Amino acid sequence: MNQEPCLLIHCDVLVRKMLPSMRAEMVSRLVSERGLSQSEAARRLGVTRAAISQYVSRKRGNSEVRFSSEVSTLIDRWALALDTGESDITLCDVCKCAKKKLDRL
Repeated sequence: MNQEPCLLIHCDVLVRKMLPSMRAEMVSRLVSERGLSQSEAARRLGVTRAAISQYVSRKRGNSEVRFSSEVSTLIDRWALALDTGESDITLCDVCKCAKKKLDRL
């Protein structure tokens, strides 16, 4: 199987353009769907409650980004990992998944 190498440029684009939106969506799911308080979400993410409030209100993260079903599933897994403390995903998983979307743009 010929697998494309992981390039820094892909991760750079992910971190600048997609990750803020993905994080905002994940925080929104943690608070609205999983019932975590903003204070608890902030503690688990290591950010301030004000930052969580900004993610929830979409003052942080681009609300115009539409996620593929694959990215949406990954965001659900990310929220579950933060909720339960058990993770089976890495930033590389997120980057590779998001890269598929970027390749289609």
